[in-house]
Amino acid sequence: MHAADANTAKIISTVSQISNDLMSEVAKVIIGKEENLRRVTVGILSNGNMLLEDFPGLAKTLLANTFARALGCKFKRVQFTPDLLPSDIMGTYMYDQKSGEFKLRAGPLFSNVLLADEINRAPPKTQAALLEAMEEKQVTIEGITHKLPAPFVVLATQNPIEQEGTYPLPEAQMDRFLMKMSMGYPDRAEEKAILARRKMRGQDDHEVAQVTEPKKVVAMQRALEGVHVDPSILAYIVEIVQRTREDHRVVNGASPRASQALFKTGRASAAIAGRTYVVPDDIKSVALQVIGHRIVMKPEAKIRGITGGHIVRKILSEVPVPVVQPV
Repeated sequence: MHAADANTAKIISTVSQISNDLMSEVAKVIIGKEENLRRVTVGILSNGNMLLEDFPGLAKTLLANTFARALGCKFKRVQFTPDLLPSDIMGTYMYDQKSGEFKLRAGPLFSNVLLADEINRAPPKTQAALLEAMEEKQVTIEGITHKLPAPFVVLATQNPIEQEGTYPLPEAQMDRFLMKMSMGYPDRAEEKAILARRKMRGQDDHEVAQVTEPKKVVAMQRALEGVHVDPSILAYIVEIVQRTREDHRVVNGASPRASQALFKTGRASAAIAGRTYVVPDDIKSVALQVIGHRIVMKPEAKIRGITGGHIVRKILSEVPVPVVQPV
């Protein structure tokens, strides 16, 4: 092993250790959702934004808050409402009488982990302001551009059942979410464990230990560049994404942004496992959450209940899996 390779292996080993400590700490609070905790960790390492679509009361806010505390990051929550203005989330310039100058009063976007609760309740103008922050990691207030703190990750939620008074997210906006996932209800044993832990704590609040800090999170995100992606894995990603565009039931398949997202999340998945190279399972483990929400179905397929998820599962079962040699 070359010195550079040994150094990369050491760095990735550290990323893996911190990532697993992070998931273990969050798992003390969020019970029975190990796969989702792993996916959120993949999303954070990939410097991407996530959309949680689920029913109320399934710990979406708790998940975001617990991750922020364990990461040592600044957390903000915004309840999106029909009267929410862009300035409510970005901030605005206020006149300071002492200095005689206009000073920026920063909005909740100036945080590390932002929970955008019920994002589909806000009007398009406010959604557009959030989009700029998600995509560019910056905001423009009265013509002046401000960089957001690093890392900056948005965890947005939307309610799948209550569509009254909502502004459905357009396809272009859905495409900007790295992953879309669902929390799901706990089973009987998990729900019993939730109550047992609440009884033991003797309080509603959870104690969460800080595992890392914002600077280290940014360094971990950069470290993913050292994870090797074999040409056969690149071809595998391209084949999966291309086939979403060729299915006769689809209006719009996944965009090249989906290929980039699979590339990044595959690397993050490998790093969490302590590997310096990507294997097909790294791609398979996140493909559904990365691609499913980017596919737009034809009306007749929608009526028959066929979703982007069905298309992705079919493609994964059909595309030949490459054999990758350890690096």
